[in-house]
Amino acid sequence: MIKTILIVLVVILVALLIYAASKPDTFRVQRSIIIKASPETIFQLIGDLHNMQTWSAWEKVDPGMKRTYSGATSGPGAVYEWDGNNDIGQGRMEILETTPPVKITLRLNFIKPFPAENTVEFTLQAESGATRVTQAIFGPSPYISKVMSLVFSMDKMIGGKFEEGLAALKTIAEK
Repeated sequence: MIKTILIVLVVILVALLIYAASKPDTFRVQRSIIIKASPETIFQLIGDLHNMQTWSAWEKVDPGMKRTYSGATSGPGAVYEWDGNNDIGQGRMEILETTPPVKITLRLNFIKPFPAENTVEFTLQAESGATRVTQAIFGPSPYISKVMSLVFSMDKMIGGKFEEGLAALKTIAEK
């Protein structure tokens, strides 16, 4: 009886690992919001990484984290590094490219709790006196991420934080 149960458990585990391997090799999570402000106003709030403390939901996870800024003040070459508690980890973000006032592309490197490199992109599209702001993160999905996705929804975890941050950005930009 115990041997049969162990065999069934091993078969289930192998099936789950095979299923995880079949998941896509990349991921993308994005959220959008309409903000009653010009693309230029919103672009300035996003393009200067010092402003992230005022609107990013990740900043609230560990308000006491250490922050370092280097490179350009804003735009390409601007760098923001953080080192926080176990919930926020350690990482580095650098603005790679901007197309004022419609697009900002950043490289996001996580150091702790696990290394990863992704791309974050903000696009701003004028719509009837307002601006649609879309925040996206995308990058490779290594096998361990595929296995973790069997238990955790990256879309819900990251998407929820994007929604919080975009709502705070809306509040600030509409003042």
